[in-house]
Amino acid sequence: MFSLEEKIEGMLPLVSKPARYLGNEINSIHKDHDQVELKVALAFPDTYEVGMSHLGLKILYHILNSRENIVAERVYTPWVDAQKIMEKERIPLFSLESHTLLKDFDVIGFSLQYELTYTNILSMLDLAGIPLKSGERKEAFPLIMAGGPGAYNPEPLADFMDCFVIGEGEGVILEIAQTLIQHKKEGEGKEELLVKLAKVPGVYTPSLYEVFYHSGGTIKAFQPKRGDIPKRIERRVVPNLNEAYHPTKFILPFINIIHDRIALEVRRGCSRGCRFCQAGILYRPPRERDINLLLSLATEAIQATGYEELSLSSLNIGDYRRLEELILSLRGRLAPYRISLSLPSSRVDTFPLPLEKELKKGSITLAPEAAREPLREVINKPWKEEEFLETVERISSFRRPLKLYFMLGLPGERREDIVAIVELVREVKKRHPSRVSLSLAPFVPKAHTPFQWRGQEELSGLEEKISYLKRSIPRRIEVRAHDPEASLLEAVFSRGDRRLGEVLLRAYQKGCRFDGWREEFSFPLWQEAFRECHIDPSFYAQRSRDYRELLPWDHIDAGIGKEFLMEEDRRAGGE
Repeated sequence: MFSLEEKIEGMLPLVSKPARYLGNEINSIHKDHDQVELKVALAFPDTYEVGMSHLGLKILYHILNSRENIVAERVYTPWVDAQKIMEKERIPLFSLESHTLLKDFDVIGFSLQYELTYTNILSMLDLAGIPLKSGERKEAFPLIMAGGPGAYNPEPLADFMDCFVIGEGEGVILEIAQTLIQHKKEGEGKEELLVKLAKVPGVYTPSLYEVFYHSGGTIKAFQPKRGDIPKRIERRVVPNLNEAYHPTKFILPFINIIHDRIALEVRRGCSRGCRFCQAGILYRPPRERDINLLLSLATEAIQATGYEELSLSSLNIGDYRRLEELILSLRGRLAPYRISLSLPSSRVDTFPLPLEKELKKGSITLAPEAAREPLREVINKPWKEEEFLETVERISSFRRPLKLYFMLGLPGERREDIVAIVELVREVKKRHPSRVSLSLAPFVPKAHTPFQWRGQEELSGLEEKISYLKRSIPRRIEVRAHDPEASLLEAVFSRGDRRLGEVLLRAYQKGCRFDGWREEFSFPLWQEAFRECHIDPSFYAQRSRDYRELLPWDHIDAGIGKEFLMEEDRRAGGE
């Protein structure tokens, strides 16, 4: 009879990247489970390389572990090869730090960053030997919760989650932890725990709410089952970013990860108001960190990790009021360490051109989104073509690759908008002799945005536009396009309701997982799942909705009134 540790050791030589499952990295935290009152597994439903790059999970990991009576450990979705071995050899899913079985934790918290990771959540629960549906889990199993941007429309996962955290986790995670610790001491049942959690501001417990539908499939009513829990769940917000925790002792991975560097969050939120952008709504109001605090955090992180690259993180880095001073100060402060600086993708109209010589010599990324001014007015992302081309000309002197992002199928888009992308890219190439690449992404309507009532374009239309652009743009320019079928699925779950739970379960049972990975995504299996559940995906993705319709996420208060969103949609030509 082999022990769990022996089984894990036997699996490692047989998988593609065994370092994904080792744990024990530098700066990882190890505690004696017998000496703590609460055991938390922080679960990221994607590979180690993706999950290790996510700043939010790092923040929660260190906040929880800062308490002596709490241990937090990490778990990521095993890749396909490892899953097959684990199923065959009956190796339950385990945490990285201590290789503790996931089902032995008190709570498992999933990070919802992308709708196409939802089947991975079911896969992780299944591998752990935990019943998938919340109603089938009794006191013997961990509490299953989730947070992140996906929680702002929690309904497609309502069958599987015990509760959701709405908003920024830093401000509520310890409050939830204390509730769980106290509940364990009192020895009450799961139902009592869910009621306690439902009374914590920012926590949504779906089993305590009922949904009623009209005969046509739209929602008739949504109401709590008890009178002592809120009808609407208000998000939690960290009011002062200077007082919010930011990690410096980043865990150093054994293998290359997606963003293998220090991430320094300088600013949270954005007030630009792009009408398609969910993050711009969810992370309001804009908040900045003090420049002296940022310099201190950067120095601590360099000393604790030895990283040679630091990235400034923000939705729109150009809006940080003291950006030039910050970059120059960082260069001076970090010069002895020979640290390179990098920025995320930038808006066309706030690109910090004078500072480029201070930054890492890699590619430069700009996000025009739309090539014609009328469409940019519709999406509320104004910039002038002449200024943009002047910026491109000045960038060309750096002799660095240039990446451009455009969206397809935006509300109000016309044929001439697609043609204009070709013309603009050709003009860019004339002014930028270095490598130019193009990324195309279909528009996905998102909850809590002005475009939440708009339908997504039909697959055939999106596919034709992508084909036209690939044919028309000069071959020396690399063109990449997000799969329209994957974007359709993303739209379904971003605007879906509880009935999608059965579709998700059926798709998973058919073998769907890692749907965000092109080589693993199987749209035919999803189509089968929709047909067998008698659900039309176009009802969620491509159907335009009336302002009077009760939306599946209307009980979630994102901090922005519905009237404001309606007015913004009207300004864009809606209803």
